Amino acid sequence: MKKIFITLIISSVILFAFKLQQDETNPTDTASQKAVKETPPEGGEPKGFTLPEKDVYALENGLNVVLIPWGEIPKAQVSIIVKTGSIHESESQVGLSDILGDLLKEGTQTKSSEQIADEIAGMGGNVNITAGTHIFSVGSSVLYERVPDAINLLSEIVSQPLIPESELDRIKKDHIRNLNIQLSKPQPQAQEAFYHDLFPDHPYGRLFSNEETINGFTIENVKNFYDENFGAKRTTIYVVGKFDKQSVKDAVEALSEWKEGPEAEYPVAQPNAEPEISLIDRKDAPQSTLIMGLPVLDPSHPDYVALDVTNSILGGSFASRITSNIREDKGYTYSPNSTIDEKYKNGIWYEQADVTTDVTGASLREIAKEINLLREEPPSQEELEGIQNYEAGIFVLQNGTPGGIINQLVGLDIHDLDDSYLTDRVSKIYAVTPEKVQEMMDKYIDVDKMKLVIVGDLEKVKPQIEGYKHEMELENADVNIIN
Repeated sequence: MKKIFITLIISSVILFAFKLQQDETNPTDTASQKAVKETPPEGGEPKGFTLPEKDVYALENGLNVVLIPWGEIPKAQVSIIVKTGSIHESESQVGLSDILGDLLKEGTQTKSSEQIADEIAGMGGNVNITAGTHIFSVGSSVLYERVPDAINLLSEIVSQPLIPESELDRIKKDHIRNLNIQLSKPQPQAQEAFYHDLFPDHPYGRLFSNEETINGFTIENVKNFYDENFGAKRTTIYVVGKFDKQSVKDAVEALSEWKEGPEAEYPVAQPNAEPEISLIDRKDAPQSTLIMGLPVLDPSHPDYVALDVTNSILGGSFASRITSNIREDKGYTYSPNSTIDEKYKNGIWYEQADVTTDVTGASLREIAKEINLLREEPPSQEELEGIQNYEAGIFVLQNGTPGGIINQLVGLDIHDLDDSYLTDRVSKIYAVTPEKVQEMMDKYIDVDKMKLVIVGDLEKVKPQIEGYKHEMELENADVNIIN
C-alpha cells in the first residue's frame, strides 16, 4: 500500500513538471488564450417549443380525445381530465371535491381497489387520482402494448365509480386530521386569510373546510356532487407517448355511452382589490409569515408573458432582486418567493416569506423598496437576459415528458388558449425589453394597492407595522385582527 502511495506521488510530480515544460515551450499561448481554454462555452439560447402533431376529435356525447404519438420509449401517459373541482363547490360544500377524489380510489362497480391496483401494476404503472381547483385528473403511465387496457380501466374509474359509504367515515376522519395539521401552521393560515380577503364570495376564497362541515357530509352529498359535475362534455382523454393509434381509438369508445353531463364552465371571480392589512396572532412565534399581493392578470392577457418575466426578476427566481436582498444580503429569511397564481380570467401576484420576528417591518420595507426601484428604473439588459434564459429553459424542460406535454395542454384548456400560447412562448419571452419590464411594474405591481397578511407575535409585530404604514404613507389602510 505504501509503495502504491509513493508511486502516485511520483507520477503526480512528473505530470506537473511535464505541464510546466509544455507551458514554457508554448509561448504563443497568451493568458487570455489559456482563459478561453479553461472557460466552458456559454449555453445556447433555448429553442422554441414545437407542439407535437395531435389527433384531436370528439365522441358524440361530447367527450374530447387528444392523441399525440411522441418519443421513443415504449410507454405512454394516459390522463382523463374532468373540468370540475373545488371551483364548483358551494359554501356548504367546501372540501367535498377532495372527499370525492379519495372515494374514487376505492373501486368501481365491477372492481375493488385491490383489483385495480393489481391490474395497473401488470401494465407497468399505477393509478394517480387528484382533485384540484379546476380539474379532476385520473391517469397512469403504462407500457406500449397495454395502453388500451389502461384506457378501459381508467374510463371505468371515471364513469362507473363505486363511491362506497363504508369508506366515508374513515376518509372524513383523515381529512379532519390533515386539516387540523395544516391549519396549525402559519403558512396555510396566511394563505387562507389572504385569499378570503381577495375572493370573499367565490370558491377561490375558500381554501380550507372545517370540522363541522366535513362531519356533515353524507354519501348522498358526495354522489350528488359527482352526478352534477361529472360527464362527457367536461372530459378530455389525453394519450401521449408510444401507442397503437387504432387500438387506442377502439378503447376510447368505452366512454361513448357515458352520460353527457353538464357543459364545461367556470364561474368567473371578481377579486376585491381594496388594500388591506390583516394580522393573525401567533404568540411567541420566532418568525412572521407574510404575504403581500394584489390582483393582476391571467394567461389569456397579451401582457401575461412579459409580466411573468418581470416576476422572475422581482421575486420569482433564486436570482431575483427580493430574494437577493432579504435572503442573501440581509439574512432575514431563508426561502422568499413571489408568484403569479393563475386563476380563470384572473391572476394574483404575491410575495410570501417567513422572516425573523424582529425584522418583520424591515423585511416589508426592503420588499417595497425593490418593487418601487423596478417601477422607477428598468433592469439592465444583462440582468434581463439572464432571467430570459432561465424562463425559456424552464419552459422547454417542462415539455420534455408525456406528462409535461399533457400538463401544458390542460393549461390551455382551462384558460381557453390556443396552441400559439405554447409555440410562441419562447419568442415572446425573448421579445421582452427592459422598458417593457418597467411598464409591467407600473401597470400591475403597486405596493399602495396591495393586501398584506401577517401571521406572527402581534405584541412584537404591531409596532413594526405601524412604522411601515407611516413610511409607506398607508395610514388609511384598514388593519384587521383575525382571531
